[in-house]
Amino acid sequence: MVSAFEDRELSSFRRDELQDLLDAKATSLSFSVVDHLRWDLKQVFDMAVAEGQVQRNPALLLFTPKKARKPVRVAMTIREVQLCFSVLDQRERLIAKLAILAGMRPGEIFGLTWGRLTAKYADIRQRVYRGLVDTPKTDQSLRKAALSEGVLAEIECWRILAVETRDEAWVFPLERMTPLSKDNCWRRSMHPKLEKVGLGWANFLVMRRTHATLMKALGVDGKLVADQLGHSLDVNQNVYTQSPVESRLDMVNQLEKSLLVM
Repeated sequence: MVSAFEDRELSSFRRDELQDLLDAKATSLSFSVVDHLRWDLKQVFDMAVAEGQVQRNPALLLFTPKKARKPVRVAMTIREVQLCFSVLDQRERLIAKLAILAGMRPGEIFGLTWGRLTAKYADIRQRVYRGLVDTPKTDQSLRKAALSEGVLAEIECWRILAVETRDEAWVFPLERMTPLSKDNCWRRSMHPKLEKVGLGWANFLVMRRTHATLMKALGVDGKLVADQLGHSLDVNQNVYTQSPVESRLDMVNQLEKSLLVM
């Protein structure tokens, strides 16, 4: 926005030129990026109207061009998940299982401390994002993610090998006892092994999407899946209804068992 408009005053903008910007960006950027730019423009001018800098919002009726590239959202099959688990080492396999079987985001996984793991769930109250520890980005993200029996067993095996297991200690630390980096873990430890078996495309986003996809295939209630992932299903449902973690234990165990019968 700055490179396109430099020192233009807000009052000088018209809707057509803002739409022209989106149209131009749609030739080289993805749909999600262009759509976010449209949202940013609306927010900028919403604030300008609220502050009395402009009378009307020229970005109010902008639309995201259909020609913008939409990503192909892929998920793993059950056999691909089984292959993924079979080629990873112990630490990376547990990380992958937390992403696929528990539906956790990578920042939530690497932000886990031992005190946040219980006999039934991971109590998600923080994340590691770009090397910094902060709180999850939405209220829905603050949750208790149910853990399947097999994942709990692997967590205990990993605990035995841990150098430090105090409540505040990281579950996946570096040698200097700081949180493991998502990017480094993927690039150095996970991607090379997955690439060898044709699964180099199955990154953390794919793993989390796989959780939702396989749950849907198993016929699991969408509200349970949304609560497990920390996503919003419907504003009304999420404001007035919350599923207890106990009801989601059966769900994650069902997913885990489906991987054993193939």
